[in-house]
Amino acid sequence: MDVLDLSRWQFGITTVYHFLFVPLTIGLSIIVAGLQTAWYRTKKSEYLRLTRFWGRLFLINFAMGVVTGIVQEFQFGMNWSDYSRFVGDVFGAPLAMEGLMAFFLESTFLGLWIFGWDNLSPRLHLATIWLAAIGTNISAYFILAANSWMQHPVGYRINNGRAELTDIWAVLTNSTTLVTFPHVIFGAFLTAGAFVLGISAWFLLRKRDVPLFRTSARLALVVSAVAAIGVSISGHWQAQIMTEQQPMKMAAAEALWEDESAAGFSLFAVGDVENGRNHINLQIPYGLSLLSTNTLDGEVEGINDIQARYQTLYGPGDYRPVVGLAYWSFRLMIGFGLLAALLAAAGLWLTRRGRLPASRWAYRLAIAGIAMPFLANTMGWIFTEMGRQPWTVFGMMRTAAAVSPGADVVSVAITLAGFTLVYAVLAIIEVRLLIKFIRVGPHEEPSPEAAVPALSY
Repeated sequence: MDVLDLSRWQFGITTVYHFLFVPLTIGLSIIVAGLQTAWYRTKKSEYLRLTRFWGRLFLINFAMGVVTGIVQEFQFGMNWSDYSRFVGDVFGAPLAMEGLMAFFLESTFLGLWIFGWDNLSPRLHLATIWLAAIGTNISAYFILAANSWMQHPVGYRINNGRAELTDIWAVLTNSTTLVTFPHVIFGAFLTAGAFVLGISAWFLLRKRDVPLFRTSARLALVVSAVAAIGVSISGHWQAQIMTEQQPMKMAAAEALWEDESAAGFSLFAVGDVENGRNHINLQIPYGLSLLSTNTLDGEVEGINDIQARYQTLYGPGDYRPVVGLAYWSFRLMIGFGLLAALLAAAGLWLTRRGRLPASRWAYRLAIAGIAMPFLANTMGWIFTEMGRQPWTVFGMMRTAAAVSPGADVVSVAITLAGFTLVYAVLAIIEVRLLIKFIRVGPHEEPSPEAAVPALSY
């Protein structure tokens, strides 16, 4: 491996690892705020216990997300300095807004929420968790705006070999951002819903705090079901924008080699990448055209034809991503998402009219189902970023041109090994902390109206 390969591996590993925490943080923040709102309005102790229980797990995950996210910023200077010099004026703007506005908002009010149980009025204390949750979602928007600019650059001009910002509003309202943000947020709610459902199922399986976790499980099922619908609709919008802006990515996702009208959606394909053809391709007729163009006979561009056009437009080179990786990550993203949606639908049916599943397998499946949205999110980001290759900024800067010229193989290999080792340790710490607080379970509260003791961690 050379410096470019090692730098890509390092950024990929740290980014995928970081994004394990992000969607859970986003989704849990709203769930915790909703539970505290229910307690404020009803004064029922069960909502207070659930608020405090899920709040602990939320804070553990939030802290881990902050720690792992810092590494992303450092790598822009260490491994991708040519990229930073080229796009820093544009790319840095939404990231600066995220740090100065959104992260400041969420971290400040989260601190007030943690230490304000005894010192703030119930209404003001409730406002702090909602402001923290809003800040978390705004933070996601700014980061996605920066990433979307890499997918579809807008609001800039090239001056002296650098991209300079000309319209921040165009960057923040990029069409790619407007479809990506709801898709990510709905995915976050699906992740948080599966997490809450799986842990609730663990308690119900052991018959601990059954009334409490029946409420928790039902809430998680409703959140998951609504989120699954939202993921499907927003994913459809995103696929259409992607087909328009990055046709090579969609073609690779479907192993579609030639321009085709009334294109089918591929279920399983075995192909010859070197010669640009498929040996086997099982399809749903008209599915790809419908997904990409909202018509049954719409034309979808193929890899070979796009490659020829890109060579004319951008010059000689291979503009294809790793087709097999794009193809299977796209399918795994959809597959894991569908499994999470089916689990939510089945759970709603089994828990209708206040019932609980009689079979222990239902609880075990719910516990195993925690992994499904995490896997779907991971596959989705791998597809999004790898499908854009060989571009770092689509149509403007290739990945090979973005790497730091002064970096050497040994230093990047050492930092890659170091980050991977540290992240492995952090994973162990995260899991042990979560298991510890889950096993302890919700604390008993003296009375619904009593002053709430400060959270301790």
